[in-house]
Amino acid sequence: MYKLSACSSMSCGISLPPKMILASLRGHKQGNGRCTNVPRNVNLEKLQNNYLFPEISKRELQHLEKYPNAKVISLGIGDTTEPIPEQISLSMANYAHALSTAEGYRGYGAEQGNQVLRKAIAETFYKDVAIKDTEVFVSDGAQCDISRLQLLLGSKVTIAVQDPSFPAYIDSSVIIGQAGDFQDKTGKYQNIEYMQLGPQNNFFPDLTITPRTDIIFFCSPNNPTGHAATRKQLQQLVDFARDNGSIIIFDSAYATYVSDDSPKSIFEIPGAKEVAIEISSFSKFAGFTGVRLGWTVVPEELLFSGGFPVIHDFNRIVCTCFNGASNISQAGGLACLSSEGFQAIRAVIDYYKENARILVDTFASLGLEVYGGVNAPYVWVHFPGSKSWNVFAEILEKTHIITVPGSGFGPGGAEYIRISAFGRRERIIEASWRLEKLFSMGKSPLLTV
Repeated sequence: MYKLSACSSMSCGISLPPKMILASLRGHKQGNGRCTNVPRNVNLEKLQNNYLFPEISKRELQHLEKYPNAKVISLGIGDTTEPIPEQISLSMANYAHALSTAEGYRGYGAEQGNQVLRKAIAETFYKDVAIKDTEVFVSDGAQCDISRLQLLLGSKVTIAVQDPSFPAYIDSSVIIGQAGDFQDKTGKYQNIEYMQLGPQNNFFPDLTITPRTDIIFFCSPNNPTGHAATRKQLQQLVDFARDNGSIIIFDSAYATYVSDDSPKSIFEIPGAKEVAIEISSFSKFAGFTGVRLGWTVVPEELLFSGGFPVIHDFNRIVCTCFNGASNISQAGGLACLSSEGFQAIRAVIDYYKENARILVDTFASLGLEVYGGVNAPYVWVHFPGSKSWNVFAEILEKTHIITVPGSGFGPGGAEYIRISAFGRRERIIEASWRLEKLFSMGKSPLLTV
């Protein structure tokens, strides 16, 4: 079975065989049936094409139709592949089984999350920065919290994003009405400030030329570049936000992959509690991409311009739009944060990091400029002069490997591709061999541009 995430006419989470998906793609017609008198949301009309990852899945399925016997290796969408450690899975299984008993049955939980889990998150990740458990909101994942934060902020705020960056920041801004019209010439939305990242500025924006915005979306370690901002860089960001009265939405979903002294939380930076919200996730940390569990930290010190605490409004958004994360998932989250569970998860993270090292070494041996792969499970590879969708297409056609075109993360990724280190070791090694075969001795025109 394949996960459907390729068709705009169906939900992105339905599982269907590839032939059924392709048939649906061919058969979908705009305007089928009788129209209502309800106009379409004008903001949704401004979205450009499909969301990035469903588009990649669609092309993968089309490739499988063309080459039905191909052994496709997916290094594209960042989906974990290693089994969840047994003690964590057992905790969820035991909780689920207990629901069949009168003693163990539980219904709705607190919208903000299990109080014991909130405390465990605060103590595990924020003990040294004095985040309170009441400032932690447990959720069904960081991407869902991005949309809830957009509801909190509304359509009138101005925003800045890293370029390149995770596409949900931009797409949610378009949907909520912050982005303005798309500019074909620049490949940008007119009301979004794109903060350029690249090797020329050590993957950190030049804040001296960055205009003030109300909101700054910032991910570190960054998806897709894999760069983890230094303490000095994040201090500059916090100072910039404080000087401008802005709020930072800090995405720390990959913080557990940091192996040097780069900060794992924005709250390690003095003054951040007055200007930042942090979102994070169990997805890439614990392999919960399908289990669904995350959290958001909203400090009590963070205030709107009129002095009203942001945490109160976010609590209202959560209570209105969310019935709380699955109790079963939260049982798994608690097991992850036990000493035994955390140690087991660290071993899985180390496994993915070794995969990343193999991929970095492969591309570097071919003379390509390669970044990331040290503090994040992503490798960011530069193909000067080439369009990223063309690189994606050639690699898929010649090697049957799925990657992600960098332009899907913004104009700043136009000449890059992102490679995911999530995968079984033997498939990572096989992919490295195929890539070496394609790019060695200048066999690919991508290396001669």
